[in-house]
Amino acid sequence: MNTNMDTDTSRRTARVAFGGAIHTATPHPQGLRLADGRVLAEDAVVWLPPFEVGTVVALGLNYADHVKELAKELTLATDGAKDEPLVFLKGPGALIGHRGQTRRPQDVRFMHYECELAVVIGAPARHVRAADAMAHVAGYTVCNDYAVRDYLENWYRPNLRVKNRDGGTVLGPWFVPADEVPDPHALALRTLVNGRVTQQGTTANMVNDIPALIEYLSSFMTLQPGDVILTGTPDGVVNVNVGDAVVCEIDGIGRLVNTLVGDDLYGISPCASTT
Repeated sequence: MNTNMDTDTSRRTARVAFGGAIHTATPHPQGLRLADGRVLAEDAVVWLPPFEVGTVVALGLNYADHVKELAKELTLATDGAKDEPLVFLKGPGALIGHRGQTRRPQDVRFMHYECELAVVIGAPARHVRAADAMAHVAGYTVCNDYAVRDYLENWYRPNLRVKNRDGGTVLGPWFVPADEVPDPHALALRTLVNGRVTQQGTTANMVNDIPALIEYLSSFMTLQPGDVILTGTPDGVVNVNVGDAVVCEIDGIGRLVNTLVGDDLYGISPCASTT
């Protein structure tokens, strides 16, 4: 698998906290290099989302195999018509960075990861045609967008408790410029839980590709630089538990690490509501 590019030529960047300040960082064989020249190990810093994030626009059910995986839970059109993209928004509190911790509420039965290609907008987009859409893309990063299926409605339409949870959307480690990704629709992605591969797919299987999504979204809202489109996940989602290490990889983009933690770290007692 190839999740990283040559560090001598790549222009990928990260944002990290170290020594009481926020720094821009670049890859280094020993971990990462801060803009001031210091080289640090990956675990010596706090990783933040790799750019200043604007509006986060997330897609549900954008891979056909994931739709099939959830078929028993869905309300689907029976006349053969193609549904509009299923879109929802996220607030800034949902976002954390590489190597961060995500809370798993103790009362849930099924919480799962979602490995996604995140598309970063670089130029304002309003009423953009699909043929022109890629010119508005600045670059890409990896996203792990957790969901608690217990909290879904009786049809698959994400609500706030499912998709806007504090710390439930992990971005990083790197922002990768668009010109370093020859074809964003030909990228293998996978998820590993405690070192075991549980999800594999390819961005070639999106129901709505990136140009189609930008055309659709920009038809009713202006996309601004720093806005992010989370493009959905393939099948293979499984339940994860406290203590699990979850790694989402996208070839050529990066390897995003996250750990599940319990309510006790948040001062929540076993008898308290955790929703």
